[in-house]
Amino acid sequence: MSLCLAVDAATGVASVAVGDGDALMAEINLGHRRASGTLMPAIEQCLGLADVAIDDLGAIALSDGPGSFTGLRIAFATVQGIVAQREIPVWVAPSLMVCALSAGQPHGTPVAAVYDALRHEVFVGVYEFSPSAVTTHLAPSRVSVDELDGCSPVKPVHAVGGGVVIYAAAMLAWTGNNPVGPLSGGPRASSLLRLKGLRGGARSIGSLAEFEPNYGRHAEAQVRWEQEHGRPLPEG
Repeated sequence: MSLCLAVDAATGVASVAVGDGDALMAEINLGHRRASGTLMPAIEQCLGLADVAIDDLGAIALSDGPGSFTGLRIAFATVQGIVAQREIPVWVAPSLMVCALSAGQPHGTPVAAVYDALRHEVFVGVYEFSPSAVTTHLAPSRVSVDELDGCSPVKPVHAVGGGVVIYAAAMLAWTGNNPVGPLSGGPRASSLLRLKGLRGGARSIGSLAEFEPNYGRHAEAQVRWEQEHGRPLPEG
């Protein structure tokens, strides 16, 4: 048995889970925008509920964005602290893929996961699941709501995620079905456990310290700096 800790903090509602593939042992969902102060205690509580120690883990899985800049930074920093003195492999998967799987749509159904990106834009990805694999029809992209129709080579049958509530009319026009928002259409860390075992799902990375999440857009501070100086912010 290869125990895995899964952490998703890409949206306003974070979650953590412990399990082995489809065998979920424990899961905790955090309140809205509470990852900053509660993520590590939730991880410790989840491990306790599963009767698992950190040193028992064979892997850690993370949602790597796009999504909340703060949530992603907190999640990656927390896990980096956990693996700093341990040789625990880290796996990542797009947060939109996690959200699409969490919605529980039937196999063979193209599903669009949508997060609000502000400024009348959305982060969107389109996925199709089978018992053994996931097909990515549209990798995570940032598009205008007006550009949804035609952004994916495969038309989704359902739209799920936090962004679908804000643009419900556009989602209905795009898919032909009413959108599914949180909680049913929200991401769950337990889906990361399942993606680790699916072909085309979660992928193993090397050094977590050298890995950069997909924030989807630059932080507002960086945008302001680049606008003021008229050039990209230097690395480091």
